Amino acid sequence: MEHASTHAVPAETNTGIDNRKVGIWLFLGSEVMFFASLIGAYLLTRASAEKPAEIMQNAVPLISVNTFVLIVSSLTMVLSLAFARRGNQGSMKLALLATILLGATFVTIQFAVEYPRLNSEGLTMDGNPYLFGSTFYLLTGFHGMHVLGGIIWNVLVLLKAMRGAFSRENHAGIEFAGLYWHFVDLVWIVLFTLIYLL
Repeated sequence: MEHASTHAVPAETNTGIDNRKVGIWLFLGSEVMFFASLIGAYLLTRASAEKPAEIMQNAVPLISVNTFVLIVSSLTMVLSLAFARRGNQGSMKLALLATILLGATFVTIQFAVEYPRLNSEGLTMDGNPYLFGSTFYLLTGFHGMHVLGGIIWNVLVLLKAMRGAFSRENHAGIEFAGLYWHFVDLVWIVLFTLIYLL
């Protein structure tokens, strides 16, 4: 059976930066515009519609825990890249697995615990009686789907790692997945502040 090469492949570049990394940054730039439009819609709705303050305040403890889970997942993502750069294969795989499990925990709490609870307290997706509810679910739901996409990406990276695809010299795949994962975490910190704390 042929093993994946762990030697670094020279990256193509027109700018002095790996073209793949430039592509990731351009993709993240488009994602910034996407979330900026959703946040703008949320802020406009919130300015003209009632925010159910008591319902949202009741959600803060659970969402604070969930936010902490996502922040810790960023730490494990950083560790996976650091371990790859040191050639520590075992720890790299464990850190990637931890990132996946923490991301899955975040999504599970959001979709299986938070949403049903908020819905039962009167914050519905159809905007009745709170128009705020429509943009809340749209904004946080799209973010949750991005976390799910990041989980899938990290699962694919972990599968490559299990086949020995990464080394001290060749770890760009982990770095690219990490850029996306940190972006998703940063977006959540903004959303948590805007939606739950302000």
